[in-house]
Amino acid sequence: MQVDVLNIQGEKTGRTLELPDDIFGIEPNDHVIYLAVKQYQAAQRQGTHKVKTRAEVQGASRKLHKQKGTGGSRKGNIRNPLYKGGGTVFGPKPHSYDFKLNKKVKDLAKMSALSYKTKNNSLVVVENFQFESPKTKQVVDALKSMQLDDKKTLFVVDEFNDNLYLSLRNITKVQGRVLADMNTYDIVNADVLVLTENAAKIFTEDAQEETTQA
Repeated sequence: MQVDVLNIQGEKTGRTLELPDDIFGIEPNDHVIYLAVKQYQAAQRQGTHKVKTRAEVQGASRKLHKQKGTGGSRKGNIRNPLYKGGGTVFGPKPHSYDFKLNKKVKDLAKMSALSYKTKNNSLVVVENFQFESPKTKQVVDALKSMQLDDKKTLFVVDEFNDNLYLSLRNITKVQGRVLADMNTYDIVNADVLVLTENAAKIFTEDAQEETTQA
């Protein structure tokens, strides 16, 4: 699959890039996308909820009245869950919500999300560029040139660039990611995926290596 490489002004450079169909052109699997997004969101939960049991609340351990002969029920001490200020029965305890997902499932989910972006014409490849210092205005102008200023955009680079990161972080609808850290949730959550030329070439190189090894 061939895509045009744009410059930072949103104009075609005359160059094209071949993206592997086995990553960007597969039949998307909605269920694995759901699982990957669910796992990501579950891992973000802190899980710090906590209530006190009857062993943890304050109160005397003295038995309130004798066991039999009162006509009332057995109550134990004042920390009984039936009383105000007593412990809570079967309440939440701190725990992790994260769950395991096989690597092949994660990879298929990511490829499915990328294929959706390709099918919906929501994938853009821009030529590599460098900022000598953080320049948020330049990024905003570039997004306007590419008509992406009103869309949630995921900007993916091949390696961390401090100046680019600082330029992106103050723009509300734009999120920057290094390719190695990109996940399915990031792709699905964005309206448009913008890859730098070097980041896009990594997909091509990886596909060529797999073909050679096969």
